[in-house]
Amino acid sequence: MKLLQNVINHKINSITGDDLLSYGKQFNVKISPGQAEKIAAYLRGKNINIFDNAERSKVIKEIAKIAGPSTAKDVNKIFTKFVN
Repeated sequence: MKLLQNVINHKINSITGDDLLSYGKQFNVKISPGQAEKIAAYLRGKNINIFDNAERSKVIKEIAKIAGPSTAKDVNKIFTKFVN
C-alpha cells in the first residue's frame, strides 16, 4: 500500500496542466485549462502527501486562493478519488 501511495504522491507532485485536465474529464470534474495550469504550477515540486488529511486540506485552501473555492472543491474530489 505504501508503494501505491508513493506513486500517487509522485504523480501529484509532478503533475502538468494537461494531466489535471485529463483527470478532470476522467472523474467528471470541470476545470478550465488556465486553472489547470495554475494549479499544476502550484503543485509541482511541493512534495505534498495527499494521503495526509491535514496536508491535503492546506493544499486545497491554497488552490482556492489560486483558482477559487469552487475549483478547489472540484480538485479535492479528484484527490479524494486517488486516496480512496
